[in-house]
Amino acid sequence: MGESSLTRRPYELMLAVVATSSAGNFCLSWGLRDVGSIVTLSPLPYIAALANPLVIGGVVLLIAWLVSQLSLLSRADMSYAMPVTGAGYILTALLGYFVLGETIPPARWAGIGMIGAGVALVGQTTPRTKGRRSR
Repeated sequence: MGESSLTRRPYELMLAVVATSSAGNFCLSWGLRDVGSIVTLSPLPYIAALANPLVIGGVVLLIAWLVSQLSLLSRADMSYAMPVTGAGYILTALLGYFVLGETIPPARWAGIGMIGAGVALVGQTTPRTKGRRSR
């Protein structure tokens, strides 16, 4: 594997983490709108919610998110990976607004903008530092 492939890999994984997280949470939210409110300590309504295809899709996507997150954290510093994958919060908010018709108040948009600024700032750094501190 060439160096360009090694340096590109964390960026590909970052995109996978953002996409699977946003899509998984979107599917869960949309599917649970069909299921209705679940407020109980009993596991039965939660198990019944898994019969909804969108909820199943969301669970599968979130499993893919976990696998891609594990892979990303094995290749990039946590101090890089976690803030940069915060871009998923932006994508999730946009999906909620444009697809699910959610109302997003100005204060929430401001917070989403701050997350975007943080993602941009951290994204300008390298994914892995060369001089790692010993544990």
